[in-house]
Amino acid sequence: MIRAIVTDIEGTTSDIRFVHNILFPYARQHLASFLRENAHQPDVAAALQSVREEAGQPQADLAAVTEILLGFMDQDRKSTGLKALQGMIWRDGYLNGSFTGHLYPDVLPALSRWKAQGIELYVYSSGSVAAQKLLFGYSDEGDITDLFSGYFDTHVGAKREVAAYRAIAAEIGQPAEQLLFLSDIHQELDAAAEAGWQTLQLLRGDADGESRHRQVTDFSQINPESI
Repeated sequence: MIRAIVTDIEGTTSDIRFVHNILFPYARQHLASFLRENAHQPDVAAALQSVREEAGQPQADLAAVTEILLGFMDQDRKSTGLKALQGMIWRDGYLNGSFTGHLYPDVLPALSRWKAQGIELYVYSSGSVAAQKLLFGYSDEGDITDLFSGYFDTHVGAKREVAAYRAIAAEIGQPAEQLLFLSDIHQELDAAAEAGWQTLQLLRGDADGESRHRQVTDFSQINPESI
C-alpha cells in the first residue's frame, strides 16, 4: 500500500519548456543586477560562497563569481548554490507577475484525489526547495502548496544517488516499499528502486526504450491503490 508519493517537477508535473524557455532565461537575464543589489544579504552571500567553494575559487570577487555562475548555467550544473540563487531571482518574477508556474492539466486533480485518500505528497527536485514552493505557490492553478507535506532538493543528495532516496524515506518516516516516486528520468527511478521504492515513469512524449520502469503518459493513469 502506498503511504506517500514523491514527485519530480521538470518534465513530470510541469513542462520542461517552462523551465528552459522561461525560468532559466529569466534568471540569466537578471543574475548580474540581482547580485549587485543583494550580495550583502546573508542568504545570497551564503549561496555565493558555496559557489566559490564548489568552483575552487574561495576568493573570487563578485564579477568572477558571476562568470562562474553563468558557466554553471551553460552546463546546466546541479549546483546547490546556483539553484538557491535562481530561486531567489525567480521569486521576483513570480511576485511581479512575469510568469506563473506551469502545471499539466492532469496534475492537480490527481494530487487532490490522492491527498483526499490520505496519501502524503512530497516534491523532490534539483531546484531549491524555495523555488519548488514558488512554482506551486504561484502556479497556473493558484496556490496549491497546502497539498504537500514536504519538499526535498539536492541538500539530501543528487537525484541519481541511491543514498538520497534512503535519506528521504528516513525523513518521511515510512517504509521504502510504501513510497512511490514519479519522474520522467529513468536513471532517477533506478536509484529510487535500488533504495526499495516503488516507481512510475511519466513520459509526456515518446516511450523510453531503455527504461525498466512502468511508463504512463499522465497523472490520470496512476492508481496508487493498485501498486
